[in-house]
Amino acid sequence: MEYRKLGNSGAIVSAYCLGTMTFGAESDEATSFRLMDNYVAAGGNFIDTANVYSAGVSEEIVGRWLKTKPTGLRDLVITTKGRFPMGDGPNHLGLSRKNLREALDASLKRLGVEHIDLYQMHAFDALTPLEETLRFLDDSIRSGKIAYYGFSNFLGWQLTKAVWLAKANGYTPPITLQPQYNLLVRDIEHEIVPASLDANIGLLPWSPLGGGWLSGKYKRDQMPTGATRLGENPARGMEAFEKRNAKSVTWEVIGAVEDIAKARGVTMAQVALAWVSAQPAVTSVILGARTTEQLKDNLGAASLKLTGEEIATLSEASKPEMSDYPYGAGGIGQRNRNIEGGR
Repeated sequence: MEYRKLGNSGAIVSAYCLGTMTFGAESDEATSFRLMDNYVAAGGNFIDTANVYSAGVSEEIVGRWLKTKPTGLRDLVITTKGRFPMGDGPNHLGLSRKNLREALDASLKRLGVEHIDLYQMHAFDALTPLEETLRFLDDSIRSGKIAYYGFSNFLGWQLTKAVWLAKANGYTPPITLQPQYNLLVRDIEHEIVPASLDANIGLLPWSPLGGGWLSGKYKRDQMPTGATRLGENPARGMEAFEKRNAKSVTWEVIGAVEDIAKARGVTMAQVALAWVSAQPAVTSVILGARTTEQLKDNLGAASLKLTGEEIATLSEASKPEMSDYPYGAGGIGQRNRNIEGGR
């Protein structure tokens, strides 16, 4: 397992992080315990959860598992998140000081710990002044409740504003951003990746397999069935079958992944994960396995290093469309400049 710095902090985490969104929903407690045991045995030290996962049950399962590892906390980096509703009232969600104070205390209790290594804001909150959120996070670091903080699903301008507000006010700066990022969803490369590189923010990509599409489990023009996310609900969210199936680029990307997997003698999931892990600003890729078999396969990506040619092939097949603002192709060309022969 490769280890990397956690964003611009001094903490060290494994290049693959264990996501726990399935805990208490798609994975029962016994399975969740095995997933964490197997992940740690493979060299992983980074576990990601959130208060909203299974309405708090995921945190509780992680907390009960941690109690069985009394010396393990020194070796592990635990991250959770707050923002989404944990109650019916208007103050039971968002990034206000009131909600975050209660959400953080509840997460600490469910996890059974005195402090959280990384506390991430699960999404932007347009109603709460960003200064209020940042002051709360800085106070929480000073009080010892959290060690670091970061964001999830923020846009480029939101991240940049937060970084500079923290700097201007003397607050501890953020260290991470957790975005969706995979070979089928590369929009973050337009603004979010550059903003993260500029601020030395570490990316923690979620859904690196595009909801299972990049594992090769779905077939063209064949409605999914069985015990998979789309088999159970083909219209599920952003990875809904009909929408992605209708795009030719989906199958061009899957075909490129499959070709490299066959040539290297590895699985398609391992190729897709290795590509994400090799991208600029990426600190740790979040694995969302629901079974020990899936986790074992995904962890195989830790020993897979794609060649420059393989990365280029995948990047070309999945190249996202880029806006040509402000005036056509010249606008795209001016995003970078060569020392010679450029404008």
